[in-house]
Amino acid sequence: MKVIAINGSVAGSKTGLALNNLKFADTVDLELLNLKDMTMSFADGRDYREYDNDNKLIVEKLIEADGIVIALPIYQASIPGVLKNILDLIPINALQSKPIGLIITAGSPRHYLVAQQHLIPVLDYLKMDVITKYVFIEASDLADTKLNDEIAMRIENLANELTYKIEAKLEKDKAMYDFL
Repeated sequence: MKVIAINGSVAGSKTGLALNNLKFADTVDLELLNLKDMTMSFADGRDYREYDNDNKLIVEKLIEADGIVIALPIYQASIPGVLKNILDLIPINALQSKPIGLIITAGSPRHYLVAQQHLIPVLDYLKMDVITKYVFIEASDLADTKLNDEIAMRIENLANELTYKIEAKLEKDKAMYDFL
């Protein structure tokens, strides 16, 4: 089972710290894509396969994955532009029914609904299976370079629920072609 985790931040360390706490069973192959380390260009309406940089690589990895985790900070009460750029490249049905979990870092509790207002509608448009209980992390949830125990437990629960949804989807897909 393959899970791709995207660090949707190009600055700071809180989002990366949250992803460092993301753990799965040994049966899950977890790959981290850190967007700050990628070479990307703006989505301009072309098919993602026409790009000669990491745009193509990222979209292909998302399509091939069994599940996805996106960790992102909230900037100006919205999602980072670099993450929206990637989402703009994805073909409409390419991620249909694919389970996805979200980890949000923010400086204020007022940003709690940003995922529901800005990100989840895009993921719904892409027909993804969004885990509704996303992990929301405020600055007060961090002590130096460590997450508090409650947040660490919520990240663990997110990983468990994502694994469950992936397994259910794989079984359903297998049952559809069981006659072969």
